[in-house]
Amino acid sequence: MASPIAVYSLPDLKNTTDDALPNYLTSLDFRRSYFLTDVRLGLGYSAVVIAALTFAFDYRCGWDETKQHTFWAVIAYFLLNSALTSWIWFAERGKIFQGLAPNGTLLTIASTVLKHNPTYQLVVRWTDPAISEPFDWEIREISAPFTTWFSSDGQFIAKPFQQWLSSHIPIIAAADGAGSPTKVN
Repeated sequence: MASPIAVYSLPDLKNTTDDALPNYLTSLDFRRSYFLTDVRLGLGYSAVVIAALTFAFDYRCGWDETKQHTFWAVIAYFLLNSALTSWIWFAERGKIFQGLAPNGTLLTIASTVLKHNPTYQLVVRWTDPAISEPFDWEIREISAPFTTWFSSDGQFIAKPFQQWLSSHIPIIAAADGAGSPTKVN
């Protein structure tokens, strides 16, 4: 059994729930897309590599010889970190799952929690590429208090969480046998 979390810590409640959602979906044979994570890692590691190479070059050759290169490295680092920040704010926008349902439906789920409000909010978007126009997304916003799937001592209880998801999201209900949660992670 996992260790309990602080039930008064909204970030802990959100992060634990965010981690449980992809695990549940992959147990139902949803295929997760890692494109958003790959771009984030690529931008972040590129900036780190530029900083490390600049440091090594300066350490080896001295400031006078490297100041022109350092200027361009600082600009490249700034641009990469600006792109990373923009990517996180505008492309990811709180997405915790992006992938394909077993029937081929594209699914994206983003989560939010408002300050001082212990309610977990999801924005679920899906489209079937075989029968829908591109970008013709069906959108559903659902929310529930964390007390629905956390015990009073901070234990995450998977079954109520899975039931909540499958009772509100038809794609998950179809993959989980019409809303009868049998998968517990």
